[in-house]
Amino acid sequence: MHLYLYGNDFHFELENVCRLFLPLEKIITHHEEEPQCIDGLVVECTQTEQLNTMRLLCRVRLDGFDACSEAVVDKNTAELQDVCELQLCTLLYNSLVKLLGFTHGWGLITGVRPVKLLRRLTREMGVAAALDYFRNKLLVSDEKRELCRITLDAEDRLLALSEPKSFSLYVSIPFCPTRCDYCSFVSQTVVQAKKLIPAYVEQLCKEIAYTGELTRHLGLRLETVYFGGGTPTTLSPEQLTALFKAVDGAFDLSTVREYTVEAGRPDTVTPEKMAAIRAAGVGRVSINPQTLQPHVLEGIGRKHTVQQFYEAFEMARKAGFENINTDLIAGLPGDTYDGFADTMERILTLAPESVTVHTLSMKRASNIMLQHRPDFGVEDDAVRMVRLSAEQLPLHGYAPYYLYRQSRTVGNQENVGWSKPGFEGLYNVYIMDETHTILGCGAGAVSKLKQPGTDYLERIFNYKFPYEYNTGLDEMCKRKEAVSDFYNRYVFK
Repeated sequence: MHLYLYGNDFHFELENVCRLFLPLEKIITHHEEEPQCIDGLVVECTQTEQLNTMRLLCRVRLDGFDACSEAVVDKNTAELQDVCELQLCTLLYNSLVKLLGFTHGWGLITGVRPVKLLRRLTREMGVAAALDYFRNKLLVSDEKRELCRITLDAEDRLLALSEPKSFSLYVSIPFCPTRCDYCSFVSQTVVQAKKLIPAYVEQLCKEIAYTGELTRHLGLRLETVYFGGGTPTTLSPEQLTALFKAVDGAFDLSTVREYTVEAGRPDTVTPEKMAAIRAAGVGRVSINPQTLQPHVLEGIGRKHTVQQFYEAFEMARKAGFENINTDLIAGLPGDTYDGFADTMERILTLAPESVTVHTLSMKRASNIMLQHRPDFGVEDDAVRMVRLSAEQLPLHGYAPYYLYRQSRTVGNQENVGWSKPGFEGLYNVYIMDETHTILGCGAGAVSKLKQPGTDYLERIFNYKFPYEYNTGLDEMCKRKEAVSDFYNRYVFK
C-alpha cells in the first residue's frame, strides 16, 4: 500500500494505524509527492493551515472504493500538533473500518503499554475522564477498557512495593532444545551451541559477580530475580546450580520478593533439575505448553508431547513448587476455537497459580514469516479465543495483573497475565511498567537504568550471541561501569 503525506510528518502513527488492518502489507510512504496510478490501497493524509484553523483530510482508495473524510481543528488548541495527529489517525481508522468492514477492540491504541497510558491519563485528568478518553478519543471498546482498568488497579498495588533503590536481576540463558516457528528471540538450539555452553556458564557467573559488586557499592535493593531465555532448563542440574550459587554469592537475597526460573519447554524438565531449582530458593517456575493440541504442537516446531507437559508439571509439584505459571498462545497455526477451549479446560483442571495468555505475533524473523506466509483466516478465532480466556479465568479465581501488546498480532489482540490472589508475577509487572532498574546478565540481555520518579531510562546492551559473549566479558564489565555513573548523576546527586 502507498501512504501519501501532505503538510505533516505523522508517518509513524499513520503507518501503525494501517498495520492494525493490514499487518503484512508493505507500506511505502511518500512525502509531498503527487499520487501515481498505482494498484492496491492508496491513502492520502493532508494537513492544511488556514486563517484560524487546521484543516485535516483523509482519502482512501482501493478498487473503486473512494472515501474522503475531513475535520477542522482550532489553531489555538493546546498541543495543536498532537491533536492534529490524533485527528488524522481517527479519520484514517474510520475510513479503513468502512473499507474493510471490521473494527478493533483496542481502537487507535498501537503502543505496547496501554495500562501505562491509562495510568498517565488518570494522573492528569482523573479515572472517569481517562476512561472516557479511551472510549471517545482512542475508540477502545468497553471490553478492552474494563480489562485495562482492572489490570491497572492490580498493577498499582504491586508497583507500590518498589522503592527508589529497588532493582531486579535478569539472567539470560539463550539456548533452546529447538526453535519454535513463532519465535524471533536471539536463541540457539542446544545441538548448534552445545560446545559453547560450558564457557557461557563460566562467563555468566563472572558477570553476575561483577554486577553484584556494583549494586553492593551503590546500596541497591534487589526485589526480583528472573532466569529467562531461551530455556534455562536446557542447562544441566550442575550448570544451573553453579549459576544459582553465583547469584547467591553476589547479591543480598534477603530482600527478594520473587525468584523465577522459566522451564518453558517441558521436554527439558527433569526431577533433578526441579530439585536443583527448588534447593536454590526459587519459588516460581513457568512451564509452558502453549497448546495442548498435539497437531498444533507439531506444526509450530515444539518437539514435546502433551504428556511431557503433564509430567513436567507434576515434577514441579513434587519438587515443592506452589507457584507455577503456564503460558498459552491464542491464534496458533492449525488451532481452532474448539481446540483452544479444550486446552483452556485442561489447564484449569491443573489449577496453576497463574496463566499467561499470549496472542500470536507475526514476527518478521520467525520461521512462520520466513518460510511461509501466514493465513490470517484464524483472525476471528483468535479474537474468540482471547475472549474465552477472559471469561473463563475469572470464574476459576484468576484476575489480570499485567497486560501488554505487540505489533502484528493475530486479530490485534493482547497478552495478559492472569493469577490467583497473591501469585502475581512481580518481575513481569516491573519490566512492563519500567518501574525500576533491571540489570541484565548474559547474551542478549539489556540493562535498563531507571531514574526514580521520572520516565527517563538509559540502556546498556550486552553482546547478542553466545559466541561473542564468551570472549567479551571485559567489554561488558566496562559498559556496566555506566551503572555507577548513572546512579551518581540521577539518584544520589
